Amino acid sequence: MKSHAPDPAASLARRPRVGITMGDPAGVGPEVVLKAIAEEEVRAVCRPVIIGDAQLLAHNARTLDLQCGYEIVRRDEEIPAELADPIIFHLNNIQGHIEPGIESGTAGKAAAEYIEAAVELCAAGSIDAIATAPINKRALFLGGYRFPGHTEFLAHLTGTEAYAMGFVAQNLRVVLISTHVPLSEAIRIATRDRFEKTIRLADHELQRWGLERPRIAVAALNPHGAEGGLFGIEEASEILPAVQACKAIDGINVSGPFSADTVFLRASRGEFDAVVACYHDQAMIPVKCLSFGEAVNVTLGLPFIRTSVDHGTAFDIAGKGIAEHGSMVAAIKLAAELSLKAGASGRALEAA
Repeated sequence: MKSHAPDPAASLARRPRVGITMGDPAGVGPEVVLKAIAEEEVRAVCRPVIIGDAQLLAHNARTLDLQCGYEIVRRDEEIPAELADPIIFHLNNIQGHIEPGIESGTAGKAAAEYIEAAVELCAAGSIDAIATAPINKRALFLGGYRFPGHTEFLAHLTGTEAYAMGFVAQNLRVVLISTHVPLSEAIRIATRDRFEKTIRLADHELQRWGLERPRIAVAALNPHGAEGGLFGIEEASEILPAVQACKAIDGINVSGPFSADTVFLRASRGEFDAVVACYHDQAMIPVKCLSFGEAVNVTLGLPFIRTSVDHGTAFDIAGKGIAEHGSMVAAIKLAAELSLKAGASGRALEAA
């Protein structure tokens, strides 16, 4: 009888290269990244490429008693073709001392440069997907970057016009109409055109993730879906026409608007594959109630897969060795999974 032992080389080839940005050097990013890539479940599904500062990572490893000692590749060097173990793509862009827990322009600029490098590596085909550790928005501003977060920054770097923030939490997927804006602004921009674009983008991306004809629900903006206009007009004037147009013109399997106090529960129980939410907190409350610390942020519309943790820089515990890394593990694993599915989806479209 012939042996059917797995081929190590073939197994390695099936594992995508996931670029993992270190995040703000003053936050918990370096800690959760080092903890995550030490997990066997992460290495089993991808080949990790940490994008950051090797010296700072080594310092974190020494002070927090974490595994490190990975091969270092500098910016002017090519990433090895055969990559079995994690490596550090070293930018050497931190000048001076970074104090854990203290926001600064130096840290913000360094974090932004890790993101820029990750996009460059994706464009060059050196990595297959990106998973990002958290950044601090004020530090980003202090570092000279005027973006409210990863989503807008990545869209700018890639020239992406149609994009959206999404979250995956256990058996719930949510796509947001708006992100980090005041609630008054979120209501103002909840227009028919914006709903149509987001529904179409969600349908396209979910198919890219391997869902053949995704079932999309749209949440209402007002309480109880506005009760026929009693509590608001946006459902009738903006959301319903968008849903109807996407169904009739594009053939998308979308329905709603549904009252937000029940639609997320219905989706989590399997009635829908995703929910389009009207604003940030409407989406984040069910996501974090279901999977706090293990949910994953996904940017829709980019030319590559990008995932991220569902938490911030946690300056209050930075450098203490107590940061939970479950969301980082989940983000890396989802980036690997979706990059494989997106690749398979693209090959299927080319063959059709």
